[in-house]
Amino acid sequence: MATIEECRSALDKLSENLAGANGDVRSAAALDRSLSCHITDLDVTFAGRLTDGRIQVLDTLQGPPRERAEIRLTMTGDDLVSMVSGELHFAKAWGSGRIRLEAGLLDLLRLRKLL
Repeated sequence: MATIEECRSALDKLSENLAGANGDVRSAAALDRSLSCHITDLDVTFAGRLTDGRIQVLDTLQGPPRERAEIRLTMTGDDLVSMVSGELHFAKAWGSGRIRLEAGLLDLLRLRKLL
């Protein structure tokens, strides 16, 4: 089971990947939205913002998100680490329900380029 530190490191790596992306991926990530990532097996939530193609984690909270972020991710710590390392394909994990992504319709349409 992934630790809180490994999950935080994976989010930092995901942020670096988004910031270094080009073209459609870069434009899809260039939103300014509140973001939460709930790690179900650790029962911890990373809360922050997706801004200028970077994920800024502002707080680490015990339990589920306290406020409804504009973009909400839910997954296990192992799935987060595997997804960022390239071992788990996001679209397949999302389609099978291993990873949940919730956002407004327009944001989902824009974020689909990241898939």
